[in-house]
Amino acid sequence: MASFESIAGVVDIHVVRGSQAGAGVDLVIEIPHGATETADFTSLAAKLTSPLPDALVDFFHVNTDTGAPELAEAIAAGLVVADPARIVAIVRCRIPRTFIDCNRRIDAAPADFKAGKVTPGLMPWITTDADRELLRAAYESYQQAVRDALSPGAAILMLHTYAPRSVDVEVDADIVASLRRAYLPEVEPTWPLRPEVDVISRALDGTNHAPVDVVDALRGALAEEGITVADGATYPLHPSTVAWDHVAARPGRALCVEVRRDMLADPFEPFAQMRIGAAKVARLAGPFVSALRRWW
Repeated sequence: MASFESIAGVVDIHVVRGSQAGAGVDLVIEIPHGATETADFTSLAAKLTSPLPDALVDFFHVNTDTGAPELAEAIAAGLVVADPARIVAIVRCRIPRTFIDCNRRIDAAPADFKAGKVTPGLMPWITTDADRELLRAAYESYQQAVRDALSPGAAILMLHTYAPRSVDVEVDADIVASLRRAYLPEVEPTWPLRPEVDVISRALDGTNHAPVDVVDALRGALAEEGITVADGATYPLHPSTVAWDHVAARPGRALCVEVRRDMLADPFEPFAQMRIGAAKVARLAGPFVSALRRWW
């Protein structure tokens, strides 16, 4: 089996092997927004020379995929227990999307990001050439790590989490003030509530790129837990994202999923590093394990 190495501050790679596993990776669980700890933000922010908005760490916390790493670990462990012949590689990005987003085509036009209902690839407060060079280098190192993990026959689960409500604010220098207003106790409940789980698989033209058997199995298994699964209700699968590239390269072998953060965080707190509930993770991991085995 090829060796995979983590890169401090860029990517953590954890290979989970079944007791009877061979050489090739069967599944990659990619977490492109896996920088979920406050230290991920502060360590990189200290290296930047651009003037950052005050209290930008608040945006980091509300916009990172809290709970995704813990859920990925539980899914990987469950898969190799259920099938000891398998190998699962978890590829977790440690670059905060607060600065550069590793699920974006960085040079896509602003109109493309808007059409995809996603935040920009390189954030507007990154204004110095030195910072752009540093962040793009980290971005490329992360993308290479994902490519190295993906053997030709491997499937990929792109695992994300999102805030419970669709909060519509501009991503600009006033982002923190805008978010604080949006999360006032009297304002937050007015924003639309997102699905508990959403499969991101439909292109703008309506074409569904999801592996149907896997999604049907996931929907059925989660329904037994009282959890509903939506079909692209929140975001389209859009060419401005790297997820689009993975889906195009592995038809029927790639799945992008969003899980609502309050399904994992205990409790959900928008402006803090959240604690993840073990029971909440287990409730979701079991159905994912049974569904993803359909690939094999």
